[in-house]
Amino acid sequence: MLYIRTMCTRSLLLVVGLLLASLFALPAQAQTSNSVQEEIRQLLQQRDQEIKRVLGDRDTFTDAQRDQLKALINDDIDFRAMSRTALGPFWTDLTPEQRTEFVTVFSDIVRAQSLSDLGVYRSKVTYDAITVEGDSARVVTTTIYKDTPTEVEYVMSRAADGSWDVDDIILDDVSTAEGYARSFQTVMRKKGFDPLMNSLRNKRDKMQASS
Repeated sequence: MLYIRTMCTRSLLLVVGLLLASLFALPAQAQTSNSVQEEIRQLLQQRDQEIKRVLGDRDTFTDAQRDQLKALINDDIDFRAMSRTALGPFWTDLTPEQRTEFVTVFSDIVRAQSLSDLGVYRSKVTYDAITVEGDSARVVTTTIYKDTPTEVEYVMSRAADGSWDVDDIILDDVSTAEGYARSFQTVMRKKGFDPLMNSLRNKRDKMQASS
């Protein structure tokens, strides 16, 4: 059975609205680096506040609230880019249909995992550094969860519509995309695509059934 690392789950939990910055489109016209940095910071803070508003102080959530949280947390992750990184050289061997299915199932798993510990989204977040180079950006934050500070770095890229997507999340110097790559590519080398997909489908179905 495919083992998806706890590290990856936690780092994607932290994607949390704690930072899915990008999420609102930034103007595509040229901007100074400082202005883009400040706009990204404001967007991240607004998104964090929006997630915290939905969470409130409640312990239980309606289906509509869970769907809203899932969208806030995940909708601006570039799952296709993360899938390409996760499968590495095996990505080019897949048919368009196989790629589409992989991205769909992979994203379903991540979305389900993102609601497994909603307490993390109540964490205090500080935005330590935002650097912008052309159509790429890196956001370094510190998240304090259960009195433990953790550095979380977001690797972002500007999409064609001017919005910013999250391509990778680096938790304590460990890349989420590379963590998935080690797991998925090991299965691909030993067993191939179909066993990998069977494992992922089973995982997704169990997670959705228990939610």
